[in-house]
Amino acid sequence: MLGAPVADAVTLSTRGSGLDRPDLAMVVTGGSVRTQVVRSPEPYFARLWQLLQPMHTGTERVSGDWEEGRYPPVRLTVVWGLTGVGGWPQTGSAPGGDVAVERQDQLFLAEDGTPWVRSDPAPEREDDDIRWHRAPRTVFDQLDRAGLVGGAVEGQRGTEGGDGAGGLSHGAWWALPGLAVGFAVGAGGTRLIRRAAARPGAGPPREAPRQELIDL
Repeated sequence: MLGAPVADAVTLSTRGSGLDRPDLAMVVTGGSVRTQVVRSPEPYFARLWQLLQPMHTGTERVSGDWEEGRYPPVRLTVVWGLTGVGGWPQTGSAPGGDVAVERQDQLFLAEDGTPWVRSDPAPEREDDDIRWHRAPRTVFDQLDRAGLVGGAVEGQRGTEGGDGAGGLSHGAWWALPGLAVGFAVGAGGTRLIRRAAARPGAGPPREAPRQELIDL
């Protein structure tokens, strides 16, 4: 579905500008609670980058209903992260061993079939900075035919910050190879996530490394 030249071009765009660009995507499709972690060298990451355009900073005018949280069912939620940050001495993990949460994008279809992206450029902050833009229809169609953008859940509508919108406002955990990542949207100032020793209590299984949210 995606040739190596396209994937290589996207990888170069995330690394070659000197800016802090996301190199990790945590993906939840439809109403699923299962999360897929995708890294920048992977072809799926390249397609998600083309579809959602996570470096896009502008916004388009949308209806009042959408602004108030009454938008169509979410097909895909992606939380973008930047690896290789933080670490000792700011945190207890190895230098560069933390992950920064950069942005949350949500994809849904308007009634006319146009794919739209609802973006929260700073999901760790409790503010009303929500931005909207149209996604490339050709890229969406390719991913949709491949079954990679989920499906709308029957009877489920978007609601601001709620589970029905596919949002992650109540926190979530992801398992990456060698690293479990925890994230809570709206935890003011919470940005970096690091490893912590396994211990009893809620969260990931004890046999896996436990993580802590770090308040900046």
